[in-house]
Amino acid sequence: MGQFDCKADAKGRVTLPNSLKGQLMPVINQDFVIKRAVFQDCIELFPKSEFDVLMQQVRAKKNISRDYDLFFRKFTAGIKPDLKVDSETGRFQIPKNLIEFAGITKEVSLHCADDRIEIWDKEKYESVLQESDNAYGDVAENIFVVDKKEGINE
Repeated sequence: MGQFDCKADAKGRVTLPNSLKGQLMPVINQDFVIKRAVFQDCIELFPKSEFDVLMQQVRAKKNISRDYDLFFRKFTAGIKPDLKVDSETGRFQIPKNLIEFAGITKEVSLHCADDRIEIWDKEKYESVLQESDNAYGDVAENIFVVDKKEGINE
């Protein structure tokens, strides 16, 4: 959990802040999966075990259709399924195609929640946060609808 700012070097190498590396210690020796995000211009980093759960959910929707083919092709575009994070230094390398996709320059923001780490160009991340300020209350209300008559969550 948390938001962390760090730097990417010219080769796309990022070193995790110590507090984040500490949170990842139970899985740091596993492979990680790095891929394009579905809804944002950022990259997502998953422990392989968490990504495998997500892939089961995706495959459960599999059918013979153009929509599924399109979704699956974009979902797996540029994926690197065997990324290593150095357990000593916390350093990993973002593939060049994913750096270009996310527009990552030097300053990077890591947004960590649930089962993944979103990797953003810092300036782009701050812009997305500002753009969503006005809609945040409405979105929260739509997700967590409260039945005011009975006072219970739907």
